[in-house]
Amino acid sequence: MGTIDRIREIETELKGTKYNKRTQKAVGILKAKLAQMREKQRSGGGGHTTGYAVSKSGDATVILVGFPSVGKSTLLNILTGSKSEVAAYAFTTLTVIPGVLKYKGAKIQILDVPGIVEGAASGRGRGKEVLQMIRNADLVILLLDVFHPEHLPVLHEEVYATDVRLNQTAPDVGISKRPRGGLDIGTTVRLTNIDKETIEAIFREMRISNAQVVIRENINSDQLIDAIEKNKKYVPGIVVMNKLDLALSKQLDDVMKQTSADIAVSGVTGKHIDELKELIFQRLRLIRIFTKEAGKKADMSEPMILRTGANIKDVCDKLHRDFVKKFKFVKVTGPSAKFAGQKFSLNHVVKDGDVVEMHLR
Repeated sequence: MGTIDRIREIETELKGTKYNKRTQKAVGILKAKLAQMREKQRSGGGGHTTGYAVSKSGDATVILVGFPSVGKSTLLNILTGSKSEVAAYAFTTLTVIPGVLKYKGAKIQILDVPGIVEGAASGRGRGKEVLQMIRNADLVILLLDVFHPEHLPVLHEEVYATDVRLNQTAPDVGISKRPRGGLDIGTTVRLTNIDKETIEAIFREMRISNAQVVIRENINSDQLIDAIEKNKKYVPGIVVMNKLDLALSKQLDDVMKQTSADIAVSGVTGKHIDELKELIFQRLRLIRIFTKEAGKKADMSEPMILRTGANIKDVCDKLHRDFVKKFKFVKVTGPSAKFAGQKFSLNHVVKDGDVVEMHLR
């Protein structure tokens, strides 16, 4: 039996196994087997492929992922003004079409990739190449057709199988392998989603017999496997329901509740596109910083784009490579300061809308 057939066999067995305390260990072992089989499949094909060749540009990169004919090209066009080919049949986009969304001074690269189908992660319909591009993206938009909400769980499964975790953070688990001594498992929280027997079974299945393990959050078996493999990419995601102009109000409400989509838009009429642009900006955690020279007004026309959590050192690094060496102090006016022109050092965290005035030696 080939690797792909074995993967499908395990996936079928998992779907047919009802999860409860009695089956927890068996399910954990199956998931560990599946993770290893997927890794074997990737290794046999040269590991993670690079996907389509598109250079990252701008302040961030967003990828549009969805089934064929859900309106990715139409959405790209209205977001960026690009001219991606649009037609009412499947597989119109055969290559990656990049466009640039200009919003609040930020230049956000949007990628329209070929539609994926069930089995994409295993290579169906060039799905591997498409899905691997997600690993290089800063944000993933899962685009749904309002008449096909059943696509969402398939998209989640295909993305998950590519070792991408949407809207998750890396599990807080410390694992230190050692030559002997067995498994020493410690926890700092109460575990309600996995028991010690299942933890030990997963480690054994993944061929780890000796290790010091510290679990600092209430994880499940999937998160434990992710922590062991250490090859996952954690990316924010937005679920967008498209073609709202074609649906009745009641139908749209039902579909939005069913999928818990973040927003519904129309790529044809442009309805709620401005709200989507703002949502993209927020999920990318982008902030605008304005600079000024002493004695002069701030230039509010061209902001510097950074990420939430950036500090003055990050501002210096983006302005000029020598600014950190020559730095004396900075005066900040805006949300992160208590008063206009407050002095700060390099480690001060800036906020959206701050105006900074550098003083150098």
